Amino acid sequence: MLKYILKRILLLIPILLGVSAIIFTLKTFTPGDPARQILGNNATQEQIDAKREELGLNDPVLLQYVRYIGGVVHGDFGNSYRTGEPVLKEILPRLATSAKITLGAVAIGAILGILLGIISALKKYTWVDSLVLVISMFFQSVPEFVVALVLILIFAVNLHVLPATGIETAKGYILPMLSIGLASIASYTRITRSSMLEVLGEDYIRTARAKGQEESKIVSQHALRNAMIPVAQSIGTSLGNSIGGAMVLETVFGVPGVGKYIVDSITQRNYPSVLGGALILAIVLTLINLLVDISFVLIDPRLKTTIISGGAKKQKKAKAA
Repeated sequence: MLKYILKRILLLIPILLGVSAIIFTLKTFTPGDPARQILGNNATQEQIDAKREELGLNDPVLLQYVRYIGGVVHGDFGNSYRTGEPVLKEILPRLATSAKITLGAVAIGAILGILLGIISALKKYTWVDSLVLVISMFFQSVPEFVVALVLILIFAVNLHVLPATGIETAKGYILPMLSIGLASIASYTRITRSSMLEVLGEDYIRTARAKGQEESKIVSQHALRNAMIPVAQSIGTSLGNSIGGAMVLETVFGVPGVGKYIVDSITQRNYPSVLGGALILAIVLTLINLLVDISFVLIDPRLKTTIISGGAKKQKKAKAA
């Protein structure tokens, strides 16, 4: 198990290098001069040349990349062109805001999706089952920003119960969380429904019914516990998708998160902030995937047996060779 975790951690290195190389290459081909963007249109050519030299923009691209990666290894993601502050210092508070929205959205999607999935499984092939599937597929089909605009129109413009933008109060988090969470309902509903139907068809469920146990007790104590294993696994996977959705909706709702920070930095050609934000998100996503894989093993012990047996087979092949 420890070897598996170490192997996954080592795999993070080429992933992050690949992400940084792609972003750095795209930055090179992006039109516009950061020095002129910083100094303004009234700056002279001498001032622009001096600023480019100060920022190291006249150096070869490969040298710039190696220098940047060396700084990242030591925790230095560069300084913002706009404020002069370290990028990491600017991103960390925004990362906390994005994390709150993401976790809240996952909780909303999971709770609603699991409830709908259980109802759909218990009422299979009825009009209730069909209605639940239609509702869940509707939210999956409609883009998140459209859902966000509709929610703003209903709760902010018409009812005046929630703010349309900003997070000055706790109410400001509700609409972004709902917009992202509703989009994930379909996957939770589908997984919960199929898992519940599979478990309800097992022999031990039929035995419990034959003994005269109440249906509610069978569902809550026997079926639901075993049916939640694939659902719990899907929750970790959806965290990454929710982070991606939050990047778009942060701009819609004016939330000062990492997504809005990156979008604003792109329009300002603030390349250190774009690179830093993208790299930090990549680190967060890869760590989440690692924790999800580890949680799979803890939730389902059969996977641990597969990993150990797979490692043993490789060792036998190596000795035979």
